[in-house]
Amino acid sequence: MSIGSIVLLTKLYADNVIVIDDGSTDLTADIARKAGAEVVSHGANRGKAEAIKTGFTAAADLGADIIVTMDSDGQHNPADIPNLVAPIIKGNAEMVNGSRYLNYPGKNSPVYCRAGQTMQDTTAKMNFNLKITDTQSGFRAFAASTKSIFRFSGKKTAIENEMLADAGRSGIRITEIEIGTHTIPEAHTRNPAKYVIGALRAITEDVDANKPLYFYSVPGFALATCGFYMGFKFLEAFFLGSATLNFEHTFLMVFLALAGAYMTLRGIIAHSMAGALRQTESA
Repeated sequence: MSIGSIVLLTKLYADNVIVIDDGSTDLTADIARKAGAEVVSHGANRGKAEAIKTGFTAAADLGADIIVTMDSDGQHNPADIPNLVAPIIKGNAEMVNGSRYLNYPGKNSPVYCRAGQTMQDTTAKMNFNLKITDTQSGFRAFAASTKSIFRFSGKKTAIENEMLADAGRSGIRITEIEIGTHTIPEAHTRNPAKYVIGALRAITEDVDANKPLYFYSVPGFALATCGFYMGFKFLEAFFLGSATLNFEHTFLMVFLALAGAYMTLRGIIAHSMAGALRQTESA
């Protein structure tokens, strides 16, 4: 589906349609503008986080009460917009996540896609205490008043996950509604290994960014405990006269102790810095 068709269909369900031209070199901006969209162009590609930030700012400047984000590849159906914004209009939520898996959990998706999605959803619950069935959805609705709670940095994790983290920490009400999706041919030709590796990388980045104590301090403490235990047993045997200095044993003992202590300290520092940063940003 072309950008022109997406704009025309979306105009049936929205007062204003904003297209962010993130440094494209084709006719995207011209076509979207002719279809009736408000086009904001970046001189160069800035990434998805900056594009969403620009879109939120443009929507706020137009006086929007509700902001809806959707991908431009045609996978989202604009006819779902009324259902997506309904919980906000009714005053039941400030953010609505459009889910492809709410009632039919990926029944038409390849096994590796369902496995990757399940892992990322589990990570979201652990990191943000949110029960979200489609953490990577780009089809979402927001009350315009929520704009200030989002960082739009996308530096340490995917912007979709970062926004969930920000929303979870802010305490706003979040709900999900089921959405339909058009099949994108590329989705069925993707490399399973690359997809799984990408999902694992995203999970690692999420835990690193949002739960550094779990990511560093917990395994670090376990490693340090093993190292110090080995050292204690060695000293015990040494004073009893039954131990001899073994290079491999000594190296492993010292390595585990130092590596574990470093990871534990790094997790504590990262956790403290993240907390201080969030307090500064909310001040």
